[in-house]
Amino acid sequence: MRPKPFIMEKNDMLEIVVNLTKDEHITVYESDGTLITLFRPSKLPKRMTGYDVERNFQIFLHHGERSFRPNHLRGFIDLGLRSKCRPDLKRELCKAFDLIYLGEDPFEVISDISKQEFPLELNRIDIIAQLVQLFIIEQEYNYLRESHFDPPVLFFQGWIRTFLDSPKEIDNLCMSVARFQPPPVRYTSMENGKHRKFQEERPELWYLD
Repeated sequence: MRPKPFIMEKNDMLEIVVNLTKDEHITVYESDGTLITLFRPSKLPKRMTGYDVERNFQIFLHHGERSFRPNHLRGFIDLGLRSKCRPDLKRELCKAFDLIYLGEDPFEVISDISKQEFPLELNRIDIIAQLVQLFIIEQEYNYLRESHFDPPVLFFQGWIRTFLDSPKEIDNLCMSVARFQPPPVRYTSMENGKHRKFQEERPELWYLD
């Protein structure tokens, strides 16, 4: 059964983001006692001088008495743990999160994977899938600076692929992310319009083969 409020394709979720009411939490997903809400503050702190108050939005995760703002590392670490404890599902995970990146409904693309057991995880996979979709929208909607990636959100997706596929330890990968290093070029080159190896037509999961 699809949880309510239900997950949706990226363009539908983007419309919700664009029309957020200021200073009000909007629940966009609920699953097994965990809620994901969006919040647009009417005022931004001085340290966020480069952000547009009309476009900025915040993602919150609520579970019991705990409420906090997850960041990209939560998605990266969770997927890294899943891939390492179930290497037999690595290709399925890569395909599912590539489809989320391309705008498809997360609930639909993880429907088969959600039936699998993962000994290591931070949250249920439907929660992670919804968070990843929102992080992608956040990057596309808010990141307006010049980037070495075309599209700029490929920086984020490159790290998703890295945590799913790289043999490196998760703590070492997290250190690279924390230092704002780009993902390894093997996970982005053929999709990066600014890279010499860019190809308009690419095989599915080209970075694994």
